[in-house]
Amino acid sequence: MECPKSWPEPVVPVQSLTESGATLVPARYVKPPSERPSLDTLDQRRGISCIPVIDLAGLTRGPAERAAAERLISDACRDWGFFQVENHGVSLDLVERMRADWREFFDQPTEAKTAYANSPATYEGYGSRLGVDKGAILDWGDYFFLVFTPQTLRNRDKWPAFPATCRKTTEEYGREVVRLCGALMEALSTSLGLGTGALQRAFGGDDGVGGNLRVNFYPRCPQSDLTLGLSSHSDPGGITILLADERVKGLQVRKDGNWVTVQPRPGNFIVNIGDQLQLLSNGVYKSVEHRVVVNPVEERISFAFFYNPRGDLKLGPLPELVMPDRPALYQPMTFDEYRKYIRLNGPRGKLQLESIATNI
Repeated sequence: MECPKSWPEPVVPVQSLTESGATLVPARYVKPPSERPSLDTLDQRRGISCIPVIDLAGLTRGPAERAAAERLISDACRDWGFFQVENHGVSLDLVERMRADWREFFDQPTEAKTAYANSPATYEGYGSRLGVDKGAILDWGDYFFLVFTPQTLRNRDKWPAFPATCRKTTEEYGREVVRLCGALMEALSTSLGLGTGALQRAFGGDDGVGGNLRVNFYPRCPQSDLTLGLSSHSDPGGITILLADERVKGLQVRKDGNWVTVQPRPGNFIVNIGDQLQLLSNGVYKSVEHRVVVNPVEERISFAFFYNPRGDLKLGPLPELVMPDRPALYQPMTFDEYRKYIRLNGPRGKLQLESIATNI
């Protein structure tokens, strides 16, 4: 089935529901009881509220410091699938300009934003839903999705022209995050016992890698215990660099069957492994389910940069990581084929990765 060119029903920006003064969440956003946020999360019962924090300065130092940083990254990818990074090299001034410009965008009237309305064919532009099932239960959030690399696939008409600095700031931010992703890919590759460029080559090389940015806006929610800003899912791509809202917690990560609420540290990025790295690493690295809860009194904005393999390359477990006692765990598939499932169905836990598993 091909992705349709339009949504199956009119799209209502969630922000407009909040601004209308509604005191009840419409039925379209009410999750089944088993999927609703729970106050009984792992971090509250055990005092855990922070995923591993890794100082990336070690990657630019001597062999011993680099090896130590790579071990920490490897342990986090095996045990959590998530970690925070500090001393990442992205200018904090740039980060604040990014936040300011996109907050100004979402502060614009609905009519101005819907001029950039997206479709399920590419997702580029302003949107408020994922998946194309008619009558599906929706998430309490709006977003803006744009393609950063390769440049040949960019549609600059879908990049907002307001505020006036938004395009320039986003371009600069994207370049810096791509550089960070490259450094992390080298460390991930080395920690798997491969050459520094092995994973990058598997992704299609520097010119083939896909980079996409999704700016997430989660408005205040009058009944935040009934819905989610983003349903449980694992990211379908390679790695994700998240610039979270430091003021208001919202990200939850599934750990040992429980939900851990992540507390972002000021100035840090949150990094998580996507399904394609779990596939390439033959299950050594783990993509992990996560979700976003919403807040009754505070809105939130976050920036997720997705670093993905070239869409037309058939990917499977790397031969170096397939052994007699650990056969290939996943069937090969192109990333274009893989992410079509997400575009059609929306976030569904790890069902897509499980559907191509062979021996697990």
